[in-house]
Amino acid sequence: MQQIKGPAIFLAQFMADNAPYNSLDSLCQWAADKGFKGIQLPTDPKLFDLEQAASSQHYCDSITQIVASHGLAITELSTHLQGQLVAVHPAYDAMFDSFAPPQYRDNPAERTQWAISQLKHAAIASQRLGLKAHATFSGALLWQTIYPWPQRPSGLVELGFKELAARWRPILDAFDTAGVDVCFELHPGEDLHDGASFERFLAEVDFHPRANILYDPSHFVLQQLDYLAFIDIYHERIKAFHVKDAEFNPNGRSGVYGGYQSWQERPGRFRSLGDGQIDFKAIFSKLTQYGYQGWAVLEWECCLKHPEEGASEGAKYIEQQLIRPTDKQFDDFAAVETNLTFNQKLLGL
Repeated sequence: MQQIKGPAIFLAQFMADNAPYNSLDSLCQWAADKGFKGIQLPTDPKLFDLEQAASSQHYCDSITQIVASHGLAITELSTHLQGQLVAVHPAYDAMFDSFAPPQYRDNPAERTQWAISQLKHAAIASQRLGLKAHATFSGALLWQTIYPWPQRPSGLVELGFKELAARWRPILDAFDTAGVDVCFELHPGEDLHDGASFERFLAEVDFHPRANILYDPSHFVLQQLDYLAFIDIYHERIKAFHVKDAEFNPNGRSGVYGGYQSWQERPGRFRSLGDGQIDFKAIFSKLTQYGYQGWAVLEWECCLKHPEEGASEGAKYIEQQLIRPTDKQFDDFAAVETNLTFNQKLLGL
């Protein structure tokens, strides 16, 4: 066992046009001042040029130097927006078009190819940065059929996952060449949103060693999935970790689906770390027990608390959850010297 690394913070929710949120250098200083030791870096041109990073070791070294000058490390790169665009059902084209540069909008085929190329760039960039894991979304071809009315035609789900796997297989191979794990954040709105859907995908990509999981318990609370049992089942594939809190308070008006209400009115809500219902002591215990070797990264989302407070409190909260693994058994003081002969005698052999 080894100690989980942290605390770290995902910068996407804090980017803005005003200082200190408008440059990588100032955001790193802000994060360090909050007590963070790592940053999960979105591949947004405002902070990070992904294509340049894929082609230039000098550029990657300069990014590493900026981050390190503030006493921080990069935990993972994130391509959540590009990963979403690897697979988009036409019903969502207009809403997701803004995730791509203007020249690829209103052209789903070219947008998909751009997204796939972005993921391949991320594989090389991650390798140049010395990273071992990458955070992303899977995209979705089937999400509009999540509640099967009318019933899904026979073979539809199988075809959808076969196509999704076909798009991701060359990406996974590129990450394998780079020695980096692809960590899908299992998230409503994505075809990979729970254990069952991840298993379908995994089978379609022949259990590819680079197809792994970004574990975020908040999305499981909102689905009413057992987020602790999930770790027991899938711990070998958990290679990244978002520490994000949530609560689920069903009532007589709405439940899991939320009734088209705003975040404040929904029964399921994301909350600032420590304000929700998630048992993080149990999560950190299980991840430590199973030897998780990655970072604990705060992803702050809350419909009530100010983000500055959420970040400040989140760094301290994660620090308190980190477990220094024991290097001995608690009852070693009573151990007796033994050998095969002695053990045979104890067994009456």
